[in-house]
Amino acid sequence: MTKRKSFLVALIIFLLAFLAGNLCYPVFLNKGIDFINSRLHQGFGGQVKFTLPHFWNIPFRLGLDLQGGTHLLYQTDLSQIKDADKTNALAGLKDVIERRVNLFGVSEPTIQVEEKSQRLIVELAGVKDVKQAIEMIGQTPFLEFREQRPQEEVDKILAKRKELEGKTYEEAQKVSDWQLAFEDPFSPTQLTGRYLKKADLAFQSTTNKPEVSLEFDDEGAKIFEDLTAKNVGKPLAIYIDNQMISSPVVQEKITGGKAQITGNFNLETARQLVRNLNAGALPVPIKLVSQETIGPSLGQVSLEKSLKAGLIGFLAVIIFMVLFYRLPGVLASLALVIYIGLVLAIFKMVPVTLTLAGIAGFILSIGMAVDANILIFARMREELKWGKSLTLAVEDGFKRAWPSIRDSNANSVIVTLILFNFGTGFIKGFALTLMIGIVLSMFSAIFITRNFLRLVENTGLARFKWLW
Repeated sequence: MTKRKSFLVALIIFLLAFLAGNLCYPVFLNKGIDFINSRLHQGFGGQVKFTLPHFWNIPFRLGLDLQGGTHLLYQTDLSQIKDADKTNALAGLKDVIERRVNLFGVSEPTIQVEEKSQRLIVELAGVKDVKQAIEMIGQTPFLEFREQRPQEEVDKILAKRKELEGKTYEEAQKVSDWQLAFEDPFSPTQLTGRYLKKADLAFQSTTNKPEVSLEFDDEGAKIFEDLTAKNVGKPLAIYIDNQMISSPVVQEKITGGKAQITGNFNLETARQLVRNLNAGALPVPIKLVSQETIGPSLGQVSLEKSLKAGLIGFLAVIIFMVLFYRLPGVLASLALVIYIGLVLAIFKMVPVTLTLAGIAGFILSIGMAVDANILIFARMREELKWGKSLTLAVEDGFKRAWPSIRDSNANSVIVTLILFNFGTGFIKGFALTLMIGIVLSMFSAIFITRNFLRLVENTGLARFKWLW
């Protein structure tokens, strides 16, 4: 690679580092932007309406152990469920619990199912009203079918909703009969999940598009027959936990207790609807086994200790590299700083939920990022002892160290994939951050450090052998 290309690549690297650094901590850049905006307004007498926008301020997503919150463990009762239906019943139950927690206002909850022990793990980071969350989660999933109210009532509801469009809550209260807009156009019927035997995924015979087939028991079949007979041409809405999940239009009176729900389904949405229907129909009671509350103060202490440990480890690595490898160590340390900025930026962009275990994985990846540099620099020194020029020693050092770097990091990635796929909770967090760190560490050693060395190999610094 020519000197000009190396300089251009280094420029791109520093640009990426600048963006990543400000994405990780945009406070200083945004203060500078505020200063420029204020000067622009002052210089043009307040006539300038254009202002420079702030840089993205994406917060890190913190896990339960850092942010504080509640860890709930539930035991499910699948004694009344057939063995073949247990996996789908648990998956459907998980979907319903996720929906409830999201409605409760918890951002990015962690909900896991342990099939062997038939337990449900719910982690609610940052939750405040634990009692209400427990009450909502502990309810049995409820499925019901609702029919459309008389057209006159539906028209009034829709008209009132249109009248309130764009109005604030205070403005809406001044409109007569404003409560009408919040009424449901559908009214409850006798048909609920207790009458549904099962829901299955099926495919239309002509178009092969996915659809959902329903089968009711004898009593439910009779109710469903009467319900469809009087609602031909009208929608029949399906609700789980008072939330509409589908509203198919009845085409004809349906007898025999079997029906199909068709619509703009893809395979995944059809499967999810099947799981939800079965979750509402199957009796899957859950019992709270344990509850652990972590206060935000404890989480803050854990975060501060983790950051302190990471900083100490980072400084120790830099001191070691500079003392043992001198100028290459300085360049590798600079590459390591850029590496940390890039990794943290990826954590924000993905986003990755950071836990204590995840931070441990990230700190471990810092040490592994240096491993590749050590292999390369040790090989470079051997090449220089054999009388090769610095340029040739750099190229041969990277070339001959690459197989060891590739194999060791590939093995580490395989282990993290196994941990991520078969582990739970904190183990997944550790594996994910470590895997991201390992992949980027190879980029840092092979690409960033290599280009920094190419920039200095033909300068006056090459004459000072003690630097290498």
